[in-house]
Amino acid sequence: MTQSIPDEELMGQVRNGVGEMLGQLFERYQSPLFNFYLKLTGDRSVSEDLVQEVFLRILKYRHSYHPETPFRAWMYQIARNARVDHFRKKRPETALEPEMAPAVVPNDLTQEQQEADLLHRALLELTEDKREVLVLSRFQGLKYEQIAEVMECEVNTVKVRVHRALHDLREIYQAMERGQLLRNPRTKVKGQRPSSGSLQ
Repeated sequence: MTQSIPDEELMGQVRNGVGEMLGQLFERYQSPLFNFYLKLTGDRSVSEDLVQEVFLRILKYRHSYHPETPFRAWMYQIARNARVDHFRKKRPETALEPEMAPAVVPNDLTQEQQEADLLHRALLELTEDKREVLVLSRFQGLKYEQIAEVMECEVNTVKVRVHRALHDLREIYQAMERGQLLRNPRTKVKGQRPSSGSLQ
């Protein structure tokens, strides 16, 4: 069963020229990558295009993969670079997709939709660096060590960023619930220059 083969072994076979193994990795990670991009961009079409771009790059740069490297961390590094390159060429409109379920799912479907929409809007109010680290840690399930490798920073830095992002998200969400948010000054990082898609 290919499902039981570790990602790293599949990628090793891709690296050695067994191209059909890339299809197995695509089946495993198509949905996680799509959700990763959708939560960051809110654009389904862009997200689909970026997923395709990631796997094209995996094939193109397969010889740069080292077997001892965790595949997920390597893949998300490629995914991050693909998004940066895309937004350098084109700045998308920010659309909202009700993909992110609230932490507590209410019984009333209308209330559920409202809370999901509110949470998604609150997430999009975060600065890009906080939004990305939150999506990677809370929605994509990457460990702090893997995120540190993807973002090329220390593990403690990731922990601090996640903590601050969760704090800001909670404040923004609560302010939106009260109808008080115009433009939360906490969403701006002191000294941060306008983002071009890069989070460094």
